[in-house]
Amino acid sequence: MSLPSEELVTIQEFYQMREETDRLLEYIDGVVFMSPSPSTIHQRITSRLHARLFNHLENGDCEIFSAPFDVKLSNEDISGEKIVIPDLSVICDKSRLDTQQYNGAPTLIIEIISPSNQAHDLITKLNLYMQYGVKEYWIVNPLLNTIMIYALNEKAEYEQIDNVRDKGIVTSKVLSNFKVDAEKIFQE
Repeated sequence: MSLPSEELVTIQEFYQMREETDRLLEYIDGVVFMSPSPSTIHQRITSRLHARLFNHLENGDCEIFSAPFDVKLSNEDISGEKIVIPDLSVICDKSRLDTQQYNGAPTLIIEIISPSNQAHDLITKLNLYMQYGVKEYWIVNPLLNTIMIYALNEKAEYEQIDNVRDKGIVTSKVLSNFKVDAEKIFQE
């Protein structure tokens, strides 16, 4: 998942690397991570969730963005540079959008797992998003047909609020009345 390197990469070197490749690259405190090309099922799931979120959020205060779109995580209490490319990001504080990226912590992030990036999404990003205050994090696993939802509790820690496999309805805690039928998301 990460690019082999003996030394940490500066943010300037990271941006130079991006100029020289078509690959999706993320940057976490000097380490560059390469995202795999999305599979057919990954694209289907992303499209279905994007469409549902777009329709749900239309005419509201929040907006949905899909990859490739940079999120530069920022929090005044945390140092280091972190630039991630979530599969889907729900942005409710539009004042932090610029012409190239979002600067802050999205309200909700959805990642669709690929075989080669499971640990990155299940461990690294889960902890990173919690640390930066992403209110809700969905992990969609087409390998197991599961949707796991984590939400920040009163201690600013993630707790799992939903987990379905194959069938069932998952409900967002932060987006009022937003529900997803897992069976429809995973259909071929």
